[in-house]
Amino acid sequence: MDAIIFSIFAVLYAALFIWSIRSHKWMLSSVILLVVAALIYDNGIIAIGHLIGEGTTLEMLNSWRFWLHAFCTPMLILFSVAMMREAGIHWAQKKWVLIVGVIYTIIAIIVEYRETLADFSIEAKQEYGALSYSATEPASGPPLMILLVLAMLLLAGIMLWRKAKWPWMLIGTVIMTIGSAVPINIGSNAITNAFELILLFTLVWTKKKMDRRDIK
Repeated sequence: MDAIIFSIFAVLYAALFIWSIRSHKWMLSSVILLVVAALIYDNGIIAIGHLIGEGTTLEMLNSWRFWLHAFCTPMLILFSVAMMREAGIHWAQKKWVLIVGVIYTIIAIIVEYRETLADFSIEAKQEYGALSYSATEPASGPPLMILLVLAMLLLAGIMLWRKAKWPWMLIGTVIMTIGSAVPINIGSNAITNAFELILLFTLVWTKKKMDRRDIK
C-alpha cells in the first residue's frame, strides 16, 4: 500500500514543482524548487523500490535520498529569510539578516552531516508494501536539523501573518511541527510525508502570492 501512496506523493510533488515554476520570478526564494525536486526524488525512489529490488543499485539510490535531505532541506531557512524580505518586513531587509540566514543554513547542513552522514549506515527494510533503505540506527526523536529549520519557518510564518496578513505559511509549519511531534500509528510510514506535502504546498503558495505582490 505504501508504494502506491508514495507514488501519489511523487506525482503531487511533480505537479507542485510545475505549478511553482509557472510565472516564476527567480530570486532567493527560488531555493524552494530544490526542496521540492528533492522530495520528488525521495518519494519516487521509495515508490519504485520494490520494482528495483534489494541490492547495491537500490542502496545507492536510497543513499542519495539522505544526501539530498541534508543539503536541500536547510534551504528552507534561506527561503524563510527571502519571504520576510519580499513581504517588506523592515528589519529583514538589512544585509546582516541575510548573512545570518546563510550562516544558519550552513550550520544546519553541518549538524545534519555530523548526525546522519558522517557515520552513514543504511539497511534494507520492507514495510507496508514499500522497499527502501533506512538508517541502521534511526534517531529516537526529530533530527536537530529539522528543529532548526522549523524554528525559522515558524518565525517567518508569524512575521508574514503580522505584516502581510498571510497566515498560510504559519499554518503549514504548525501542521508539520505537530505531525512530527505526535506519533500516529495508521499502518503506514507515509504519514510524515503527508505533513511535508501540506507544508510545501503552503510554502509554494506563499511564494506565488509574494511573486504576484498580492500581499501588501
